[in-house]
Amino acid sequence: MTATTVLVSGASIAGPALARWLGRNGFDVTVVEKAPALRPGGQAVDFKGRTHRDVLDRMGILDDVRARQTPRTDWRMVDERDRVRAVIPGEFIGGDLEILRGDLAAILHEHSARDAEYVFGDEIVGTTATTDGVHVAFAHRPTERFDLVVGADGVHSAVRRLAFGPEEQLVQHLGHYYAVAGAAAPLDDLETRRPDGRAVAYGYNEPGRLALLGGQKAPSLFVFRAPASQGPHPGYDRHDVASQRAFLEAAFAGAGWRVPAALDAARRAGDFYLDALARTRMTSFTRGRFALVGDAGHANTLGGFGTGLSLVAAYVLAGELVAAHGDHEAAFAAYDRRMRTPTKVARSGNAGPFLAPPSAARIRMRDRTFSTRWMYRSMLWMTDAFATDDRIPAYDLR
Repeated sequence: MTATTVLVSGASIAGPALARWLGRNGFDVTVVEKAPALRPGGQAVDFKGRTHRDVLDRMGILDDVRARQTPRTDWRMVDERDRVRAVIPGEFIGGDLEILRGDLAAILHEHSARDAEYVFGDEIVGTTATTDGVHVAFAHRPTERFDLVVGADGVHSAVRRLAFGPEEQLVQHLGHYYAVAGAAAPLDDLETRRPDGRAVAYGYNEPGRLALLGGQKAPSLFVFRAPASQGPHPGYDRHDVASQRAFLEAAFAGAGWRVPAALDAARRAGDFYLDALARTRMTSFTRGRFALVGDAGHANTLGGFGTGLSLVAAYVLAGELVAAHGDHEAAFAAYDRRMRTPTKVARSGNAGPFLAPPSAARIRMRDRTFSTRWMYRSMLWMTDAFATDDRIPAYDLR
């Protein structure tokens, strides 16, 4: 097979996974990443079901992920006096394997670095497609031509915007927002580790908002509906942390429990991220010489399947390109066809009302779900069923 030049935008999860597969199977791969280096830390991500485990195993990283996995974390949902109202088990929250996003990114980079060229501190600012390739303009390096361009650059994908259309046409905001702060949670007087080694996080709900403190998902996680005064399109700047912090604090004004102390810690945290819960509306992830993998094509924020689905998509796209001997038209058609069903889970559902129910009655209803064994087992079975797809082929890849 004649090697094909592929530019991948994004060096978080899907991008390095795709680079590992393509680079080891005859393609000339460049990965460009806007950040100056790999991003450490971040919230925990997880894998569920046989399909996710099989892809990790075929990549040769299953043992590495297991070595760095976080302990099971149970969520104790409490009232304002720290009394436990419900326990959401770690098996439901963290799937079969859970790992910090930064640790997973480091593993994927380690396994792909010899198979691809990584360019940090740069980004795609323009593309011109021709009959024989794509001419890509960068913020800093000279324009280059590639045979294929793949967007693995997240829900706010620049590649998707350039090749497929504006974000507002392809991404649906779900009316909820979340913030992650790398700040020590104010839980010094509470148990955060059980004798059996399981971690414990504490969640506090008021209608339309959740503060989750401690555990492995993130030191502090906030989920909330937009303040009514802000309207459907809040006026925070996605690129300005100060305005994001102000938006978060407005959303939690007057909240009880330990929320004021958690907000104070988040105010000082160096690691802070806020965004809308959103899902993509796409059923086709290719156009011409462009393709999308991961959240760029099939996002559903906090939906619980995104990371595993990203690795599955990278595996399928690489497998189809290798099987088609670099014929991207045939490979892209097969990729779209094979991923249409697995990505259905990304086009439905909204984690916001589950995490931050809109009323006290809905909070009680959610909590009762986890005290009723058959309901909990049914939900756990459904998550495994959604994540497992036996139609994913076993490609002949190195």
